[in-house]
Amino acid sequence: MSWESTVSYYKIINEVIKKELGGLHSAKVLLYSVDFAEIEECQANEDWDKSADILADAAKRLEEAGADYILICTNTMHKVADKIQEILRIPIIHIAEATADELKKHKIKKVALLGTKYTMRQRFYREKIEKAGIEVQIPNEPDIEAVNQIIYEELCMGIISEKSRQEYLRIINGMAADGAAGVILGCTEIGLLIRQEDTLLPIFDTTQIHATKAAMLAIE
Repeated sequence: MSWESTVSYYKIINEVIKKELGGLHSAKVLLYSVDFAEIEECQANEDWDKSADILADAAKRLEEAGADYILICTNTMHKVADKIQEILRIPIIHIAEATADELKKHKIKKVALLGTKYTMRQRFYREKIEKAGIEVQIPNEPDIEAVNQIIYEELCMGIISEKSRQEYLRIINGMAADGAAGVILGCTEIGLLIRQEDTLLPIFDTTQIHATKAAMLAIE
């Protein structure tokens, strides 16, 4: 939900539209960019109701402006997706459901999950993947803290560190050794750090998956 990953969403959506439609085509997009500091404060204080109110207000404004559906451009804040959906007439395209569909296409039965500590530890995200019949593996507690710290203190600030890349790859390789057949980059900023060429384990970048699905739905 930081503007760092919002740039990726906007770029991917337009790239898909250009590829599919050709010529000078670009995407018709309504973008409501929140103040991420407010959202992060809600997360840190476990004030999910307040964060839901902030995002519901943003979603309602987009609906009133003519949007056909809503993307919440973050994995973590899908914790409040149901509350946001309650006040909308248009659908929310759920990032975990889109990711589960992609995992099924690749016949993945066990997947590693990296994301914020909320996404990794809590059930709201993992249950969507497990509902598709896929086992979800998360790191141990010290590694959960390491992954989370790099997201908030580096990636959301636009800091890309080779040391942090190697730390993520160490964690990914450990989960691969424990049987994971793929890894979900379950935070929309992680794709700024980890690419498929960095590891032999199949990467499922939720930013790429979510934005691509949105673009293809728009074309349809």
